[in-house]
Amino acid sequence: MGLLTGKVVLVAGASRGIGLAIARAMAEAGAEVVVASRSEAKLKEIAAELHGRALVMDMASTESIDAAVEAVGPVDVLVNVAGINNRKRFEDFTSEEIAAIFQSNLFGPMQLTQRIGRKMIERGAGGKIINIGSLTALQIGIPYISIYGASKGALAEWTRCLAAEWGQYKIQANCIAPGFILTDLNREMWQKEELQQWLRDNQPNPRIGLPEDMGPIAVYLASAHSDYMTGQTLTVDGGHTVTAMWPFTPAK
Repeated sequence: MGLLTGKVVLVAGASRGIGLAIARAMAEAGAEVVVASRSEAKLKEIAAELHGRALVMDMASTESIDAAVEAVGPVDVLVNVAGINNRKRFEDFTSEEIAAIFQSNLFGPMQLTQRIGRKMIERGAGGKIINIGSLTALQIGIPYISIYGASKGALAEWTRCLAAEWGQYKIQANCIAPGFILTDLNREMWQKEELQQWLRDNQPNPRIGLPEDMGPIAVYLASAHSDYMTGQTLTVDGGHTVTAMWPFTPAK
């Protein structure tokens, strides 16, 4: 018996990176995992690996979200991972680029959560909502990701409001805020030695994070062990947002 035996976990954005790592961790904890994303071929492979189910869903399409919700059946835990980023100067963003980031990072997860949440409320058995945010939702601003940062800041605030509203139904809503995590989407960027050195100099745990670092936290938030925790943003960032490193060493 695992922590999540008997639970159905829907991971939206599970085809790679953090979403895939969380899906694997949920399966290892005993959950029946439904992996969802746009990549149908990749999903079938992952579902077979996890002995779970594959669900094609495009967070940019309300019709696709509606169809996926009808197909999935009862869900105990929803994990919203899907998201995109676009690193460029704020003055250069087009309206279409801004809309695409907000649809994937905020509006899509809202639409999916609204529909899954209605069914959780109707069933009366409670549930868990886990949103994947970012360290940019906290106290730091980073240049050239202003739209991404705004969408993730809104995601964290929405999580808090959702926790306040749905607590009466025994539904807990929490957010995980990853720090700098190495994924296929940013692997080339992090090959630069100056970026690696900057990270080593600016956080107490000098290594870059891995998608697998998010799995155990997500399992905890999906389990009964977190029933008295809601509305929280848990930062998993090697200490980056709460420490300041400086070039001083006291004399012995």
